[in-house]
Amino acid sequence: MPALPHRKTEVDVDVSLRLRTTSGPGLPVPASLHYGADDPYAIHAVFRGGDTDVEWVFARDLLREGLEAPAGDGDVQVQPCMNSALAGDGRARILLRLSSPDGNAELEADEADVRRFLRRADALVPPGRETRHLDLDDLVARLVS
Repeated sequence: MPALPHRKTEVDVDVSLRLRTTSGPGLPVPASLHYGADDPYAIHAVFRGGDTDVEWVFARDLLREGLEAPAGDGDVQVQPCMNSALAGDGRARILLRLSSPDGNAELEADEADVRRFLRRADALVPPGRETRHLDLDDLVARLVS
């Protein structure tokens, strides 16, 4: 019997971000965005720098909504970037604001990269169909163990 084709259940995309500074074009921050069908509501953003990677997890809907208008009330906020530190290159940007007890950061991302990532994530798990990918038995087992 022939093997069944492997169905991809994850999306990983490297993105180039710029950390906003008080002067100059900002500092480059290598990062990757991860989306998996096993955690269908969440985006995992991993920021690489020096010896340590920093991971933030936030809602896929927050990222999508932030492409059009300011979104987010808490530690993660996303919005179209009106005052880009990279203005003049002709590319639309989004602003990602991160806030923690250790400090705050404002990062700019290329809007086209984020839209491309979301298209791939949405193809994997269409918006509104996330519950079909949740393993509720596993979730309950982890909660009671």
